[in-house]
Amino acid sequence: MFGYRTRKPECYSVTERLLLRLACETDAYRLADYYCRNENFLKPWEPIRDSSYYQPAAWSKRLHIMAEMHRRKSAFHFILLDKRQTEVIGVINFSNIIRGAFKACYLGYSICEMWQGKGLMYEALMPTIHFMQEQQQMHRIMANYMPHNHRSGNLLKKIGFKPEGYAKAYLQINGEWQDHILMSLITKNNQS
Repeated sequence: MFGYRTRKPECYSVTERLLLRLACETDAYRLADYYCRNENFLKPWEPIRDSSYYQPAAWSKRLHIMAEMHRRKSAFHFILLDKRQTEVIGVINFSNIIRGAFKACYLGYSICEMWQGKGLMYEALMPTIHFMQEQQQMHRIMANYMPHNHRSGNLLKKIGFKPEGYAKAYLQINGEWQDHILMSLITKNNQS
């Protein structure tokens, strides 16, 4: 379960193999390192990144903006750390949070190449999704994946996401407009 304090944007959870917490401004070097180590691995699944994306100085600026989003509860950016807390091994983002009658957000995630296939993203997503559903009162969490990304599709299905549609040329990934399967997870206690 997540501990959460509203005065200071600290949000964390400890699982069997991971420490999950909100990214903070002191994580610039860790996140730059994560994206540098995984640049080639993540390239087919992400937008084209300019060279600044891999620099700690640029991450410091991004993390300052993220801290404000955390404070306003308009997005939550989690990092996955090994138990020794020495390196980032993955990220989970809940963005475009809409409250009011919609109570929805988008989920995005990635994991270090050397850690894929070990069940760590599932282990990390379960408490973060629970946090979004219970503490942030999200009714709908949306996640989309490219049809050829079977690993991501299987993970979402295992968690309980259901397909809601197919979007042609949905996002520009690695310089190409890619189709996506649109998925969502509805909070059970909010269904009518």
